[in-house]
Amino acid sequence: MKLMTCPLNGPRNISEFVYGGEVKTMPNHKTCTDKEWADYVFYSDNTIRLVLEWWFHSPSGYWFIAERHTASDEIVRTFDPSELYQERVEFDQADSASEVSK
Repeated sequence: MKLMTCPLNGPRNISEFVYGGEVKTMPNHKTCTDKEWADYVFYSDNTIRLVLEWWFHSPSGYWFIAERHTASDEIVRTFDPSELYQERVEFDQADSASEVSK
């Protein structure tokens, strides 16, 4: 059984986690092109190296970041996103509602 250490709940069965994608800089959602947004959401480098990835612990609803080697699949460390991000990204719901009504 493979274990992953959740920063909030400790070591847990890997089946309790969901992969959320590579940690990378998000383009400005109001000014970027569709291609830039698609590149951000769907594409990654896919090379052998240490990467930072978003992971979600399903039973607790907790998002965190893991540093993992893509060749060995070794998880080097896991940590709370507050170590990298000091501000929460807010999407303006008024913009979303006006886009839907068009």
